[in-house]
Amino acid sequence: MKNSYMKTASAVYINYFLLGMVNIMLASNMSYLTEQWDTDAAGISFIISAIGVGKLLSYALSGILSDKIGRKPLVIFSTIAMAVFLIGTPLSPSYEFAFVFALIAGIGNSAMDASSYPGLTEMFPKSAGSANVLVKAFISAGATLLPVMILYFSNNNMYFGYAFFVPAVIFLVNMILLFTVSFPDHRNMQKVNSRDNSQDRKFHTKPIFFKEGLALVLIGFTSTGLFTVSQIWMPTFGQEVVGMAVNDSLKLLSYYSVGGLISVLVLSFLLNKFLRPITVMIIYPMITLASIVIILTIKVPIVTAVTAFFIGFSTAGVFQLAITVMSELFWQRKGTVTGILATASGIAAILMPIVTGAMAKRGAISIIFVFDGVLSAIGFFAACYVYLRYKKLLNIRVINKEGQLQKVK
Repeated sequence: MKNSYMKTASAVYINYFLLGMVNIMLASNMSYLTEQWDTDAAGISFIISAIGVGKLLSYALSGILSDKIGRKPLVIFSTIAMAVFLIGTPLSPSYEFAFVFALIAGIGNSAMDASSYPGLTEMFPKSAGSANVLVKAFISAGATLLPVMILYFSNNNMYFGYAFFVPAVIFLVNMILLFTVSFPDHRNMQKVNSRDNSQDRKFHTKPIFFKEGLALVLIGFTSTGLFTVSQIWMPTFGQEVVGMAVNDSLKLLSYYSVGGLISVLVLSFLLNKFLRPITVMIIYPMITLASIVIILTIKVPIVTAVTAFFIGFSTAGVFQLAITVMSELFWQRKGTVTGILATASGIAAILMPIVTGAMAKRGAISIIFVFDGVLSAIGFFAACYVYLRYKKLLNIRVINKEGQLQKVK
C-alpha cells in the first residue's frame, strides 16, 4: 500500500537504527573508556546514567514542544544532538566532559522519541502498533551491528573512536534528508478527529490517566529498566559468572539484539492480524522472567547465549507498544503523553545504572539479574491491569441475530 510519508518514515527509522548503536556504545567500549578517563566499570555505568538524566530533564518539554511546534523540528534537533555526543565522547579529555556529552545524548533521545512516535502514529494511523514496533527492529539492528564493527576495528588495531564517528556521520547525512521531507500536519489531524469525535466513540467510558495511564507509565519504566540492565551487564555476567572470554561475552549483546530484531519483525506482522499490543505486553515479561531464571541457574556458555537471545526477544518492543496504547487512549495529546511515558523511561535509564553499579561494586553480578527478574514481574502485573481496564473501556458493538446493535462484553 502506497503511503506519501514513506521517505519521512525511512529517515525516522534510520535515526533509530543509529540510536541502537548509541544505546550500547559506552557499555561496548567500556574497556577503552575506563582507561581513557581513569575510572572503572561502575564509573562508566554512571556516565550511562547521565544519558537518562538528560532524558528526564527534557522529556516533558520535548512532548509539549512536539504538540506545539510539530514533529519535524525536534527530529532534526535530535540528529544534531546525537552527532555531537558521538563525536565529542571519544575525544573527551576527562570524565566531566564525557558526562556533559552524555547529557546532550539524553536530550537528543527525548526529542527523538517525543516527535518520532507521534509522527509515526500519524503517518500510519491504521497500523500504528506495527509502525512503532518497527522502531525497536531498527534499534535492535543497530545494536547487532555495533559489536561487529567494534571487533573489526579492534582486530585491525584501529582507533576505537571510529565506532563513534561512523554513526555520527550517518546522523548528519540523515539530518540533510530530514530537511527535504514532510511530516503530517498534527494540528489538522487533531481538529478532524475532534470534529467527528471518532476516537471518543471508540470507548464506552473515557480513559482515566490516573488508572490505566499510570499503569502504562509503570510499564514504560520497567520495560526500559529491563533492556538497560541487560545491555549494560550481559557481557560482564558472561565474563565473571559464566567464565566466558571477553570477545565471546561481547557476542552476547549481538545474540540479545538479534532476538529483539526477530521479535519485532514477527510483531510487525502479528499486530496487524492476530494480536493486540496489550496482549504482547502481558506475554513478554513472562518470557523474560523464565529466561532470567534459566540464566541464573544454568551457568553454561551455550545456555547463556540462548537465554540472551530470548531476553532480547521478550524485552523488544514493549516500550513502543506502551506508547501505542497510551496514544490510543489519550489521542488528543499524543506528544505530551509520549513525553510522560518517556519520562518514566528516563527515570529508569538513570536509576538502573546507578542501582546496578552499586550492586556490581559489591561483586553481586548475579543479584543484578535477580533484580531484572523482579522488574519483569512488576511489568507483567501492570500489563494485566491495563488489559482489564482496556476491555472495560472499549465500546465494541456487533449486530446480533435480531439485527440489533449490541455491546460486546
